[in-house]
Amino acid sequence: MGRRLHVDCFSGVSGDMVLGALVDVGLSLATLRTELKRLKLAGYRLEQRQVHRGALHATKITVAIQRGFDRPLTLSRIHKILTDSTLPAVVKEQSRTVFDHLAEAEGQAHRVEKRDVHFHEVGVIDSFIDVVGGILGCHLLGVTTVTASPVNVGAGTIRTAHGLLPVPGPAVAALAKGIPIYSDGPRCELATPTGMALLRTLATSFGAMPVLESAQVGYGAGDADPEGWPNALRVFLADETAASGRPTDRVVQVETNLDDLNPQAYEHVMAQLFAVGALDVALIPVIMKRSRPGVILSCLAPRTSIDAVVEVVLQETTALGVRIQELDRQVLPRRFVTVAVPGGSVRMKVGEVGAGWEKAAPEYVDCQKIAVRTGRPLKDVMDEARVAYSRLALRKGKKGQRS
Repeated sequence: MGRRLHVDCFSGVSGDMVLGALVDVGLSLATLRTELKRLKLAGYRLEQRQVHRGALHATKITVAIQRGFDRPLTLSRIHKILTDSTLPAVVKEQSRTVFDHLAEAEGQAHRVEKRDVHFHEVGVIDSFIDVVGGILGCHLLGVTTVTASPVNVGAGTIRTAHGLLPVPGPAVAALAKGIPIYSDGPRCELATPTGMALLRTLATSFGAMPVLESAQVGYGAGDADPEGWPNALRVFLADETAASGRPTDRVVQVETNLDDLNPQAYEHVMAQLFAVGALDVALIPVIMKRSRPGVILSCLAPRTSIDAVVEVVLQETTALGVRIQELDRQVLPRRFVTVAVPGGSVRMKVGEVGAGWEKAAPEYVDCQKIAVRTGRPLKDVMDEARVAYSRLALRKGKKGQRS
């Protein structure tokens, strides 16, 4: 079973606050230091100290720069560092996603292309380590599900290299699209672009505190220490047990009824929906008014993608409106395992059913590419991938496999 992390952003969120909260809740700083060496970077060190933020005791993690790193890291350089590292694949992937979100937000804020962004928030190595350390820390703690509260972005104005800006700044505002935010507390910036990009990547839902059993609590301190205000990030860490149920997240269901759309358009509509972040898309045949045959276009999406999904439905179909509702969704802990078959390799999506049982399915696209390249039947490639994974699972002592 994995673990669930709930992030309470009552005083905003930043990269160093995330890192401090993870250490405070149980992440070994010594282990984190060792694992970060996989980045093959030198010239910095992680420092830890206990501080007060208002009435709270919190952990402050600082990335102290010892030498080098006096020039900003470009997005391409960041990707290369991650690619060349020996970090776990999931940590590399999620870290890249954080930086891609940051580049897109900075690009929107300053009206430049993503590839031309010069990072202000992750311009030097300290914020880079905050991001990778936060992702790596969750991995080391065995976190499989992350949820978060609405985010307090602060109030007032901030002075930047571009002049005086309102809170939240343009990059935070862009990253907050689809995430519930509010303004409270001292007149300063409480949520940073790095913190928002981490939440956008890790959190599956935003809302009230979920039901947690035997949760550990940690506090990560921010740099600012406004008088009388507890400027810290609080996290709750709990095991996903049978008693607390399978991991649950919140998704949005967008639906509309169609009876006058050319069926040839459905494939294009579905492709567009998946391209903007839809988790699942279904076409359900129904009988509509006046006994006309029709189709319900039903789409599941994370809250962060709702605007884009609705825009595709309204632009690409004849619909004049959509129905929107939030749903709880229980999901199995899952992972990807790559197996070798004649002609290439196939990713297997593995879901943990419980009690030592699991179910595994080959990725269709991987099998299709091998079938096209080799001229072999697609069914044979998929069967070979299942057999290869079954042998791998048996060598690792699994109770069994359901596929």
